[in-house]
Amino acid sequence: MINRLTDSLTFQTQALVLRAERQQQLASNIANADTPGYQSRDIDFSRALKEATGEIATPGALQTTQSRHLAPLAGALSPSGREYAMAAQTNLDSNTVDMDRERASFADNAVKYEATLRFINSSVRTTLDAMKSHNAA
Repeated sequence: MINRLTDSLTFQTQALVLRAERQQQLASNIANADTPGYQSRDIDFSRALKEATGEIATPGALQTTQSRHLAPLAGALSPSGREYAMAAQTNLDSNTVDMDRERASFADNAVKYEATLRFINSSVRTTLDAMKSHNAA
């Protein structure tokens, strides 16, 4: 029971860290919309989460070989975690930021960040309520 709770919270925490890192990258793209030669980047969230949770191996990353080892940090993405976005249209200054795409991605990621945060909050609250009701009985 405890392992399921901690595994769920660990997964959600890693997702939250990756969402925050993606939000920062998207904000950087938006901030550099007028920077000549700037190449828009994004994080492949699904792949980064799989790497962070150990579903797929991260090339060159440390692996946990015993249960007492600490898991690699979710924010420590491999180079494969960040990808350059393809330009929707060519620009004379070689900037690949598409403001419509970046704004939409930013808003979508913000909603998912908030949902993950609410899920963590709900899980903790439910666990605390369960412990209170058990102690009161």
